[in-house]
Amino acid sequence: MMPAYCPEDAPPGEKALYGALSSSSETAGWIVLHSLGIAEHVRQVEGEADFVILVPNRGILVVEVKSHQSIHRRDDGQWKLGNDAPTARGPFQQARESMHSLRDFLFRKHIDLHSVPMLYAVWFTGVRARTMLPEDPEWHGWQVLDSEDLKAAPAAVVRTFEAGTKHLDEKVKYFTFGGIGPDAEEAERIASALRPRFELASAPGDRRRARSSALVAFVQEQYRALDAVAENRSVLFSGPAGCGKTFLAMEAARREVAIGRRGRLLCFNSLLGKRLSADMADVENLTVGTFHQELLRLAGLPKAPEGADRSFWERELPERALEALVDDERLAGDFLVVDEIQDIATEPYLDVLDLMVVGGLKDGRVLFFGDFERQAIYENEQGRDRLRARAPHMMSHRLFLNCRNLPRIGFQTNLLSRLEPGYQSDQFRRLDDGVDPSVLPYASGQDQSAQLVKVVRSLRDEGFELNEIVILSPLARNSTAETTTDPWLRQVLRPADGGPRPKGRIAYSTIHAFKGLDAPAVIITDMDRNVPNYEALLYVGLTRATDRLFALIESGTLRAAFGGKP
Repeated sequence: MMPAYCPEDAPPGEKALYGALSSSSETAGWIVLHSLGIAEHVRQVEGEADFVILVPNRGILVVEVKSHQSIHRRDDGQWKLGNDAPTARGPFQQARESMHSLRDFLFRKHIDLHSVPMLYAVWFTGVRARTMLPEDPEWHGWQVLDSEDLKAAPAAVVRTFEAGTKHLDEKVKYFTFGGIGPDAEEAERIASALRPRFELASAPGDRRRARSSALVAFVQEQYRALDAVAENRSVLFSGPAGCGKTFLAMEAARREVAIGRRGRLLCFNSLLGKRLSADMADVENLTVGTFHQELLRLAGLPKAPEGADRSFWERELPERALEALVDDERLAGDFLVVDEIQDIATEPYLDVLDLMVVGGLKDGRVLFFGDFERQAIYENEQGRDRLRARAPHMMSHRLFLNCRNLPRIGFQTNLLSRLEPGYQSDQFRRLDDGVDPSVLPYASGQDQSAQLVKVVRSLRDEGFELNEIVILSPLARNSTAETTTDPWLRQVLRPADGGPRPKGRIAYSTIHAFKGLDAPAVIITDMDRNVPNYEALLYVGLTRATDRLFALIESGTLRAAFGGKP
């Protein structure tokens, strides 16, 4: 599907057809262009084709979509569609002109179409037009599709190709002799000609500076959320990835310290903890780090004992920290700010948090920030309910705007991770740059090194520095980045450590460890539906990318994601 999402302001019929084609397993190998602008139209100054459907070994179908709930062809030949004014230029004429405009364009691009059926049709998505429209010399019956055809849209498209090709074969001698095109490679070439990918003319350095300044400016706009709830003693800020929760948590802590209070800023992930510690190092009267680092400090342990298991982290360590807090009430702070609260909201951990702040979770100055869209990454499904039970007076504030991701990255996240309700077009603060994320299949057990090198080189060609690229995997051991056989990759790869990424090096990490962070370009490898919490991990991984996203997904998993059989 080009683009990878259907705009929210598209007519309902176009949305319905887009959804029917994109969600069907029967369209594997097809290329569908939606809302294709036509600069050199045969009749108008410019025009648009609602859909151009390229099906290998079938042909090219230009579709005009009409969403109206009523259609009428008047005696004088004018069309009356719904509440629109009557017009002499009917939908079949529109579709025909769009088809000829695109055919002329492809001829000028020296693309051979002599054995390619190039057809047009009108899809009336709101009415049963195939039974309503009478026979007419202006169109063939096979060029009419309607609301019933939406129930099996791929089959309706194939039916149109078959009837249209038969018609051409009857009118053009030997048209199908030797087979019909385009083949898969020709279809890709035609799609690239009709909708090429454009590279920005600005220099890479200018793009980096613009990206950085825009991200900071957009996040600062989110500070209004803190202003809006300033009078509330405890607040839970929730929202999906990319809405600036970590920046807000940092700003909230700074504001508390600025009015003379002392307290804590805590998170869950160690890499994020290192970043917070570095960014907040100049703030006095503030303890910054991960929740578990703070537990170790309270328990008087310089580090975790050798071989510390899950029971140590989830039971023994919280109990030792609780003892210290009970013994010395001075350890409680004036405020408590916690990022990634969805990963910490278990009963033993909430017991500790309750004693970390004067007044406890019920009456203390508490600001929590969390993403409850895909909290299953750490198997903590009841976190929000536990928070309500501990802090019944805590106000909830929903963060809406996405300040991090380009829109197409968000829409690809909706599709692949089955995010509900998912990102909407009016949530994105950043402007679309016209570049789709790339989803690349790999065979189970296949070494992904060659694909990884190809992706990195394409990013380099676009102007991205190596240290702007991060490779993420759901695997803690034997990930593609760790086991790559490519000598150049082995030379430039290094594990992410949460600090500034050195020039000339590509950082790699698990998706778990990189949660809360982001990078201009992200490459995800080793994604397979057999990975525990697959959809949650995919959601986290995809949303780490600010500008460019590549996902290497096992081919069976990818087919299943689009409704096909594994």
